[in-house]
Amino acid sequence: MYLVGAPHPHKADAQRLVERFAVERISMVTDAEVFQEVLHRYAAIGRQHAIRPAFDWLLDIADEVFPVELDALHVAVMLRHGVDRIMSFDAGFDNLRGISRVSD
Repeated sequence: MYLVGAPHPHKADAQRLVERFAVERISMVTDAEVFQEVLHRYAAIGRQHAIRPAFDWLLDIADEVFPVELDALHVAVMLRHGVDRIMSFDAGFDNLRGISRVSD
């Protein structure tokens, strides 16, 4: 948001980081939630015209856009709220440190 938004104390720092990563050819990735944040914020402040350019810019600098998958969302919420057990039959949760899966 600092990169595509209005002036902000972190804007120049964010620009320097992106420029450094580009020069050093360090891969940059993002996730679909970043696009959701841009959409939500710009719609809320009446800047719908800026959504497409912001999306285009993000797509231009990101080497990959990761999806926000339902399971990842569950884990993020759990970690945020100190929940360490999940009732699930998805064995993928077994590989997450700090999360235990209850299935029986």
